[in-house]
Amino acid sequence: MAQSVASAAVPGELRLAELVAALSLGVDLGFGQPMEHVLRQCVISLRLGELLGLDDRDRSVVYYSALLVNVGCHSDAHEQAKWFGDDIALKSTKYTYDMRSLRGAAASMRLIGSGNPPLHRFRVGLEFAMHGHHDTDAMIHTHSEIARSLARQLGLDDAVQAAVGGSYERWDGKGWPGELAGEQIPIAARVTQVAEYIEVAHRVGGVGAAVTLARKRRATQFDPALVDLLCAHADDVLSGLDANRTWQSVVAAEPALGVRLVGDDIDAALVAIADFVDLKSPYTLGHARAVAELAAVAATGLGMGDDEVRTVRRAGLVHALGRLGVSNSIWDKPGPLGAGEWERVRMHPYLTERMLHQSSALAPLGDIAVQYRERLDGSGYPRGLSGSAISRPGRILAAADAYQSMREPRPHREARSAKDAADQLRADMRAGRLDGSAVEAVLSAAGHRPARRRDGPAGLTEREVDVLRLLARGLSSKEIAARLVIAPKTARNHTEHIYAKIGTSNRASASLFAVRHDLLAAD
Repeated sequence: MAQSVASAAVPGELRLAELVAALSLGVDLGFGQPMEHVLRQCVISLRLGELLGLDDRDRSVVYYSALLVNVGCHSDAHEQAKWFGDDIALKSTKYTYDMRSLRGAAASMRLIGSGNPPLHRFRVGLEFAMHGHHDTDAMIHTHSEIARSLARQLGLDDAVQAAVGGSYERWDGKGWPGELAGEQIPIAARVTQVAEYIEVAHRVGGVGAAVTLARKRRATQFDPALVDLLCAHADDVLSGLDANRTWQSVVAAEPALGVRLVGDDIDAALVAIADFVDLKSPYTLGHARAVAELAAVAATGLGMGDDEVRTVRRAGLVHALGRLGVSNSIWDKPGPLGAGEWERVRMHPYLTERMLHQSSALAPLGDIAVQYRERLDGSGYPRGLSGSAISRPGRILAAADAYQSMREPRPHREARSAKDAADQLRADMRAGRLDGSAVEAVLSAAGHRPARRRDGPAGLTEREVDVLRLLARGLSSKEIAARLVIAPKTARNHTEHIYAKIGTSNRASASLFAVRHDLLAAD
């Protein structure tokens, strides 16, 4: 199964709708919502647009605006976690309370410094009282600007950019940044804002709850004419949202003026998405594009074809999309993670796979990306794959990510030097965690000289020392083969050569030889 990933076809064309829809699944998780919340709000938006009699061009603006409306909200997740503990828990309150209401403010205040000792929460509360309200208002303004910037980088027109830029404005003029009110707000922004909140209300409480919310916020947050239209046609607008296969419905509903990406345009769009996702933490800025470049150069050095190299590079760009679904209270934590926190971290490659597998064009990238934290000895995650179950592109991506991560600062450590990172990568290779050829190819791509071949005592080669180390630990030929990603017959041949060179014929004597020559340490 895994090896077929290496030969996955590079799509000649990709619908931008598929890429943005895949990204929206991560945005859902970042808001504490189930996957396809954004997709359902897109369906509602299009139905409202049809009732309004919008033409194809305006429907296209509504379509992409609905998919991108909250896409900038993770860009300051680091600051949100600093103030409120769990940025995802904070964002999930958006749908429970009016953001301008006293109850909404009280709900946010209850989260100040959450997850920390009382004294720390008190200090954060004092700091928030002095600066926090201004900072949070600036954050919301930033969200719309980031969404506008991404829309521009994805090649979407000025109307879409204006709509996502006005997505936090309110009918009464009390929104963010507070520059527009009433009909000054683009119609696409007004439609998608109603659809976003109505989707949650309907999912939680049905048509009645959706209508009640719409009427409650009529002429304050929401366009009153849109509310009246929704309430008059609520059953039609909200019907079948759970019964339909939402992904297929949304992709099929892309207006005639939808955007198609080909060749280098696909790569440019993936780079834009990658840079955007890496904004989630100041510790990962530029991480995906750096990993992608290392992996692509390494794949070229290993003799892979152009299509395979391009696939590896694209997998590098999308490999960490699932990080959107994990709180920055975890990613940016300076101390050790608890068991529950680790479980959430271990899920993020799987979330990446889930996001990409909805699209047949993006699924091959998900097949590779989900493997980037797997290890040859089975110690990785999310599935604990080992040996040949990990594809060649997956092994390259694993080595590239491991090296690049060590070269970047993390909340619990400074960035490691190039030499330290290379030494650690080779140690992981010798311990059977990372693929040797992938490691050396990545290190070569990063500018390191190839490791010098070092013969062991009695003329043992490096590979024979690797086999002897595992043999001494009691592993069978089959287990040694799986650990080192070689054939069982090759492992048996190595064992015979070892016995011949050191003058023994059994494991016990070979083990003593390994001890006496200090060969058991993986480093």
